[in-house]
Amino acid sequence: MAPPRVGLTGGIGSGKSTVTGVFARLGAAVIDTDAIAHALTAAGGAALPDIAAAFGPSVLTPDGALDRPAMRARVFADPGARRRLEAILHPRILEECQALVQRLGRTAPLLVFDVPLLVEAHAVRLGLALDRVLVVDCPPERQIAHVLARGGMGDAEVAAIIAAQAPRAARLDLADDILVNAGTREALEARVAELWSGYVQQPPAGLAPEGAGEAV
Repeated sequence: MAPPRVGLTGGIGSGKSTVTGVFARLGAAVIDTDAIAHALTAAGGAALPDIAAAFGPSVLTPDGALDRPAMRARVFADPGARRRLEAILHPRILEECQALVQRLGRTAPLLVFDVPLLVEAHAVRLGLALDRVLVVDCPPERQIAHVLARGGMGDAEVAAIIAAQAPRAARLDLADDILVNAGTREALEARVAELWSGYVQQPPAGLAPEGAGEAV
């Protein structure tokens, strides 16, 4: 029997990395679409020729990788540029996800797809054939504090990223399960363990018991 497929999403700074880490320790195979995108746009990455053709050499670093800050600024300012970039990346991301499913799905009891832009990436979401969508939710002020604590971004850049992502309400509307990250790390990890038990012990059509997506 194929393992259940859970799509994991949430806004920047919501705590997705912590949640995916717990799922991995419990035995899930985590497929990180952001990591796939990074590989596709690193020096020599498969998506770079089409990106350079669409946007010109100014979006590449001297070593030939995608200049992510430059591209981020461009797509934030121009929705058309964002759509062109997505048209290049999303089919390749989906293809790599499907290849990983074929390999990891043979032994893993659960497949967790870490898709930061799951609400926005309609083609990726449909192509993954998800059984459940788990949203990691976080109060906006805590979300911003998490990102600023990492360093490397200022208030304005963080605010621009949050504004460009799907609204919090849209993510929550998509969710089958909601994991609220508003307490301690220990509480968050315990809640992930509860969800894990529901996901791996029941068939995909009823992965979590009623109320399993409620707040910690």
